Amino acid sequence: MGPKAPVREGDLFRHPLREQINLKHPLVRLADLIEWDRLSAAMRESFVSKRGRPATSPRLIAGLPYLQHAFDLSDEEVVWQWVENPYWQVFTGETYLQIAP
Repeated sequence: MGPKAPVREGDLFRHPLREQINLKHPLVRLADLIEWDRLSAAMRESFVSKRGRPATSPRLIAGLPYLQHAFDLSDEEVVWQWVENPYWQVFTGETYLQIAP
């Protein structure tokens, strides 16, 4: 018998994004259709490193180029739009609203 797994509790003063947005929004519906776990597993095989800081989420790495192409934005524009748009943040896998890139 090993130690119990720690229970992850939500942030006491922050509400999850999915509790604050319209779950019928097209990007939320698209995000729910994509098999993110399968995509993440495929991407992890290509980006293996045991050095440096922890890797960026594969969902963010895949989601930002999609949003950039879908909305015809530059690199800088997609980053700033991501900060301002909670639907984009949900699409790329964020749980809580991020206020900085």
